[in-house]
Amino acid sequence: MTRLLLLRFLLLGLLLPGLSMAMDVEELVELLQLQPHVEGGFFRRTFEAGHRAKIDSGLGPRFTLTSIFYLLTEDARIGHWHKNQSDILHFFHLGEPITYYLIHPDGTLETVVLGPDPASGHELQLAVKGGTWKASHLEQGEYGLISEAVAPGFEYSDMELGKADFLLQEFPQHRTVIRTFSNE
Repeated sequence: MTRLLLLRFLLLGLLLPGLSMAMDVEELVELLQLQPHVEGGFFRRTFEAGHRAKIDSGLGPRFTLTSIFYLLTEDARIGHWHKNQSDILHFFHLGEPITYYLIHPDGTLETVVLGPDPASGHELQLAVKGGTWKASHLEQGEYGLISEAVAPGFEYSDMELGKADFLLQEFPQHRTVIRTFSNE
């Protein structure tokens, strides 16, 4: 990561938020050192609470908190269905809005747009309780960048990828949205 790219990111994202789209996806992926994510999109773990004792989550010892950057792009627009055991806070940073589809344990479908414009109904942050199925979608634009804070900390063994057949059996009333954002 070059100092020039870091300076450009800071200036564009913090001082001139209206110009944040001037950075292209390749620069952002390089600057933030992102890798492809199994759900779709790109990510990098940015924090784990290694300075504290791990807690027993009932599934084994976990950090009290972890966080990641998460990026959807025009070439990777979908974060496919998945469910985490931990609670997750999502925070919008840059780019275009990202739409989240949440299927709660009681079968209720909720749609939330995480984006930069609260006057247009966008949320700047989104809390998703553990046990909720979620998918995300960049509907337009080059990219949308968020971060996530996970408590207890994220472990892949605590995440379940959504298989379309299973989700359709559990939630047949949401057939269209399940098929649209399934990885199968």
